[in-house]
Amino acid sequence: MAAFISVPLKKSSEVDLVKPLSKFVTATYTAGEEQGEYVRAVEELNKLRRNAVGRPLDKHDSSLEILLRYYDQLCAVEPKFPFSENQLCLTFTWKDAFDKGSLFGGSVKLALASLGYEKTCVLFNAAALASQIASEQNLDNDEGLKAAAKYYQLASGAFGHIKDTVLSALNREPTMDISPETVGPLSLIMLAQAQEVFFLKATSDKMKDAVIAKLANQAADFYGDAFKQCQYKDNLPKEVLPVLAAKHCILQANAQLHQSAVAKQKKHFGEEIARLQHAAELVKTVTSRYDEYVSVKDLGDKVNRALTAAKKDNDFIYHDRVPEVKDLEPIGKAALVKATAITPPLSQKFSDLFEKMVPMAVQQSMSMYNQRKADTVNRLVTSMREATNLCNGVLASLNLPAALEDLSGDSIPQSIVEKSRSIVQQGGLQSIEQLIKDLPELLTRNREILDESLKMLGDEETTDNELRSKFNQRWNRTPSGDLYKPLRAEGANFRNVLDKAVQADQVVKDRYNAHCDMIALLCKPENELSAAIPSANPTKTLQGSEIVNVLRSQLAKLDTMKKERETMEGEIKAVTFDMSTTFLTALAQAGAINEEQLSLSQLDQLYGAYNQRVQASLRTQEELLGQVQTSHQEFSSLKQSNAEANQREEVLKKLASAHDSYVEISNNLREGTKFYNDLTEILLKFQNKCSDIVFARKTERDELLKDLQQSIAREPSAPAFSVPAYQSTPAAPAAGPTPAPRTVFVSTQSHIPVLNTTELDSWGAD
Repeated sequence: MAAFISVPLKKSSEVDLVKPLSKFVTATYTAGEEQGEYVRAVEELNKLRRNAVGRPLDKHDSSLEILLRYYDQLCAVEPKFPFSENQLCLTFTWKDAFDKGSLFGGSVKLALASLGYEKTCVLFNAAALASQIASEQNLDNDEGLKAAAKYYQLASGAFGHIKDTVLSALNREPTMDISPETVGPLSLIMLAQAQEVFFLKATSDKMKDAVIAKLANQAADFYGDAFKQCQYKDNLPKEVLPVLAAKHCILQANAQLHQSAVAKQKKHFGEEIARLQHAAELVKTVTSRYDEYVSVKDLGDKVNRALTAAKKDNDFIYHDRVPEVKDLEPIGKAALVKATAITPPLSQKFSDLFEKMVPMAVQQSMSMYNQRKADTVNRLVTSMREATNLCNGVLASLNLPAALEDLSGDSIPQSIVEKSRSIVQQGGLQSIEQLIKDLPELLTRNREILDESLKMLGDEETTDNELRSKFNQRWNRTPSGDLYKPLRAEGANFRNVLDKAVQADQVVKDRYNAHCDMIALLCKPENELSAAIPSANPTKTLQGSEIVNVLRSQLAKLDTMKKERETMEGEIKAVTFDMSTTFLTALAQAGAINEEQLSLSQLDQLYGAYNQRVQASLRTQEELLGQVQTSHQEFSSLKQSNAEANQREEVLKKLASAHDSYVEISNNLREGTKFYNDLTEILLKFQNKCSDIVFARKTERDELLKDLQQSIAREPSAPAFSVPAYQSTPAAPAAGPTPAPRTVFVSTQSHIPVLNTTELDSWGAD
């Protein structure tokens, strides 16, 4: 009979994936079909976790399929959500698979806000369950042998993958069961058991003794290496070491038994006896030391019968010299097993629940691209608006076009009338004053949200520091101060933005106060406005003069230019392009995204022509304003200048400037109102982020406090002390040998139809 080692599963606490993941989805994606699909996918993921780790699993392929599917889904979802302690914080708690706990407290467990930790533990359970399923196989038939070999190789690959990745995945010391020092030997044990299955297959198929000997010797070598690695591991079940030692001897004995048959075929009868004697010694060692774990009666009988017959023939017939064991030629080795590579998807039925969701790398690249695009649009639009404001300021200082319309000297220029009507239609002073009144309320609301968010972080950090001071190194979690650095930096940035906004608001208010009287004048009825404008001597002699016509032509060109800018501004703001496809392609091809290069290249294609048109418009304005100023000098020299005319012209200039200031102030205030409202939404998301991480930290804190209390309760109250001899009582006699533990499963060898070596190789490759 041959005992096979299987590994117990880890146990996990329940985790609500729905609330935090759904909150992220609703905050990231606009309401609609896409958002609803992702929320449903989150619910399915939560169900999948409950099925995979929230209930006992049968030792069946269907249970393993559920575990592998959940592992595949974790791998697929990892790049699509910002899982981290200071972003999307999900704390997973798992118990050590080999720790049985104590009378006064629970078993060793670890809680981490790490998806890598969850993946590692799920893969450990997949390996453990695969080892259990393999140990349950019926090795009396070909299907059972084939399944056992497959599952052991899968378990070996999974344990090996954990060994290579666990430290980088956790960034802290793991529990002993998933540490490299434990999973490394487990991987080798599983590989040894897979090799042993191939040996059993070859033996049952009565393959050539030379082949069987090499397979057995390789399995013995694997078991020997595993024994060396496990020799000083006190966290593994106590039966592991004796089983490994026994298997090393048993398979060495089998290798010697079959190699003795090869020697007999070659008529090397002395070598045959030497190998059989060595096999008998190995069997004797197992019987004397490890009998409670494995049975070698059948093997011992077989070796002894062969040895008795060989000695008899040699004594009476061949008289061949029996060499020393150390002088025997080493038996070759043939490894037919290999640890299964862990390359998702591992499940045969895997379908990504979030297939349509783009990875976080693409989302982040899209965010940076959108910011670059917004900066580009803002730069172009700002250039045109500033140029237009400069143009309006120059014309207002020259009292144009009002000076051309005011040749009579007593009526209101038509341009002033139109400016007055425009202001009244936009709500006049009341509209601006209401916008100015609303700004402090919007500012206060944003400051309160920001202050409350940072206060939450501060309060939790204070509690964390107090507990760290109390428990010292036992309080082994990331300090809140370190964890909150990115959030505090983000909060400081928001505060800086608000401070600058307050300064900008004051500039707008000062400008409004400077032009308030003239804006109020423009809001009056036409007769009151006319009465407020001083009269002057008529300048009808300039009617129809060439310089007036030239100025009007130049002003008309400037008006056309301004209208073209308004059209161009609309076109620039309307430009759209979906960069997600470009980023996804780059990620698929290169494994990374050079966002800056791709974004700048695309933005140049989209806005390069507009940039040239804007620059051309600025040059045109500069040329036209130069011409207007030259023409205005000639126009001014022809006008009759007197005190009344100068006073009237000054008032008209102020009215024109007040209109331009009203338009700009209104735009600034509306943009400011929109800015504060948009910032409120951003700050509310920031507040939710702070609230979520503080809640996760409190949950983690409570769990850690509970573990510490249990740990303290398990500690002895005083150091160990010796008891006087007369007070001690004799120990009770042993009740008998320790029964074989649950983690060791026993299977029997059997014979199945003959298969040649080529068939064995192809069988192992399936």
